[in-house]
Amino acid sequence: MNTSEQPPMDPNTSEATQKQLNLAKEQGEAYGRALKYMTGTVANDGGQQVAGEYLIGYAVEEAEGMYEWMDAGNLHWHEPEEENLHVEVVVCDAADGRFIPVVKVFATLIDPDGNNLGTHEQPLMWHPMMYHYGRNWTVPRDGTYTLKVRVEPPTIMRHDEVNGKRFTEPVEVEFTNVKVTRGQD
Repeated sequence: MNTSEQPPMDPNTSEATQKQLNLAKEQGEAYGRALKYMTGTVANDGGQQVAGEYLIGYAVEEAEGMYEWMDAGNLHWHEPEEENLHVEVVVCDAADGRFIPVVKVFATLIDPDGNNLGTHEQPLMWHPMMYHYGRNWTVPRDGTYTLKVRVEPPTIMRHDEVNGKRFTEPVEVEFTNVKVTRGQD
């Protein structure tokens, strides 16, 4: 698919009507408002860009505590230890703005001196406001970083012989001038 094309939103298929596609867009618009609030108000820095069939967004903020599944299937709360940054990535459908689950997201941070701090998978995270992919990081200092994001196609089944043929290729995006302020919530 050409990166300037939108994924199909054909209302004349065995699975999609115009009403259904409009409802999907309404879901995407609601998620988009939450994304704009997160990247523009809650986070220390954030942004978004279209990459092929995807809309990729990011937010960076102080490292934060979170629940994690541990032994015996119990949730355990973990406060950040050495981690001093939380990197969040959202992956949406560029056509309707809805969140895309079950993708593998990898983030790479490059510090102000050009040092690659590594690549880490960003696991799916539940948040009271919005699903996203994220994790805590340890970074050496505040400054202007580069964030590279790679998204692997989702492994989910898809309805619709026309509209369902999407998200088949990995994409990579780069965000420059990411303002990082270290800290812990």
